Amino acid sequence: MCIAKRKHELSAEDDGLVSRVFELLKTHVHANPYAWDGKFALEIRVLPRGLRAMAATHHLDISLTLDDVGWHFLNFGHPSHVEETEVGLQELGLARVAAMFREAYELVQPHLTEIRRPGEDYYGAMERLGHMNRINELTDRARASLGDQGIYRHWAVYARQHPEQVFTH
Repeated sequence: MCIAKRKHELSAEDDGLVSRVFELLKTHVHANPYAWDGKFALEIRVLPRGLRAMAATHHLDISLTLDDVGWHFLNFGHPSHVEETEVGLQELGLARVAAMFREAYELVQPHLTEIRRPGEDYYGAMERLGHMNRINELTDRARASLGDQGIYRHWAVYARQHPEQVFTH
């Protein structure tokens, strides 16, 4: 797992906490998050609540950095992974982002089979369906809610407030 680069780096203290989280995730999470078999969600469900939330939200942070919230579901749209990500956002205190995430999933999910086929055009399909403007709006709002350091800043805040839910395994 790599930390996506943001406009502003995390503080040294936050960076240290996030690095510790990544070390734990490397040690305890081995399932392929890109797989559509549900194993990733099953594996992280045994982690402490906070670490589980961080495992579930990591790839959303990358998606929001590199793509958009709708594109995220092309890679991480297995229903159990989506559920874990939404629960993880709630656990991290990001209820507004969780609501935006859920809305985006409801727009994309009915069309996932079609747009995941080789050669299909996600952007074209979302435009044709009339959803691309809303996906862009949700992406912009989620990015604004998270700030320049994205979800990782919220990991650090959570880890300071609830270390027993992150570092106890």
